[in-house]
Amino acid sequence: MAFSILVLAVSAHSFFRFFSRLGVVGLFLLSALDSSFLVLPFGNDLMLIALVSRSRSILMAIAFVLASVAGSLLGVFVIDALMRKTGEKGLQRFVGERKLEQLKSKLKTKGWVTVFLATLLPPPFPFTPVLVSASALQTPRRTLFTAVLTGRLIRFSGEAVLALFFGRQVIKVMNSPAVEYFVYGLIAIAIVLSVISVRKWVQKPHEQQRPSLQDQRS
Repeated sequence: MAFSILVLAVSAHSFFRFFSRLGVVGLFLLSALDSSFLVLPFGNDLMLIALVSRSRSILMAIAFVLASVAGSLLGVFVIDALMRKTGEKGLQRFVGERKLEQLKSKLKTKGWVTVFLATLLPPPFPFTPVLVSASALQTPRRTLFTAVLTGRLIRFSGEAVLALFFGRQVIKVMNSPAVEYFVYGLIAIAIVLSVISVRKWVQKPHEQQRPSLQDQRS
């Protein structure tokens, strides 16, 4: 089991390196995947910081930030289009009943702020549950996308500025063995969470709601 996870982590590491070599395009695609079906904790953030640190160019930093924001908006657009058709009934695959009630209350009174915070803050703050809930509950698209745009722009811009000012230190730290093992850990977590996420998307609603054998006996 441990060997299989290690093999998957190494493969996923190559996956990230492939996107990194694509530069702006790779960052755009990775951000789109991260904001849609896959779960890549800190994936696009770390890649953005690494690319900006290596380039040391303000113009390239702006390009990387805009690519990350645009990719994130594309991923959100895909999820939004699917969840608006699914509606509140389909939310049971992604959000627990208790969590859903909390989100419904927040989205009803503070929709823009709730989505904005979910977009701005890094993991473990729940971005996907907020996004799918906002779309399924028919939150106005203008509210949803302006909140995502603002949050992602602030988050990625802040990371780019830090990478520009502390580029050499960032590269030195990211090349250290400790960070390398940390990245491998994140990759392993990303694999597990992404499999769970994709399974939820392809699972039919009636399969999620089917009562267990224990429930049928009680």
